[in-house]
Amino acid sequence: MQPPNPTPPPVVPPPGPAPAAGKPRNRRLRLILAMAAGIMALLCLGGIGVFISFYDEATKIERAAPDAVVDQFLRAYLVNRDDQEAELFTCKNGLDLAAISTLRTDLVAREKEFDVNVSVSWSTLTVSGSEEGRRTVTTDLLITGSSGGTARSRSSEPWSFSLIDDDGWRVCSSAKLP
Repeated sequence: MQPPNPTPPPVVPPPGPAPAAGKPRNRRLRLILAMAAGIMALLCLGGIGVFISFYDEATKIERAAPDAVVDQFLRAYLVNRDDQEAELFTCKNGLDLAAISTLRTDLVAREKEFDVNVSVSWSTLTVSGSEEGRRTVTTDLLITGSSGGTARSRSSEPWSFSLIDDDGWRVCSSAKLP
């Protein structure tokens, strides 16, 4: 007969926190947080793309129609008096805007000399010309001088603008008509 096997002594866990009962829960929590962060990052990137697309469309320079280009050019050059903005609507070569430049210089001088505000508007823009890539737009410029909110003077001048189609329509010259 063999001697009985001695039973091993019981294993006593070391003092401290309970063994890894909480680890699976922490892994799930980290996984959920990582997925949420990834989804938020994708949504933000998509939102940035949509914003850029809308911004690009809203600030796009429209040069598809000759009359629209002349309207935008006149607004930039005579109303806002912003040469950089007006340049967006003009030819790169063969530019002759001496007549409209003289008009603007005269308007500014009258404002200073008579202490008035001079505003410019225009009537219907009429497009003519059938030559490929060239158009002429005519309109009447309505010039009003006012002081203290009261109109002091009004005049109307017929003008003509020549345009070419160079990556969209562009104003190349201006002329006051007789």
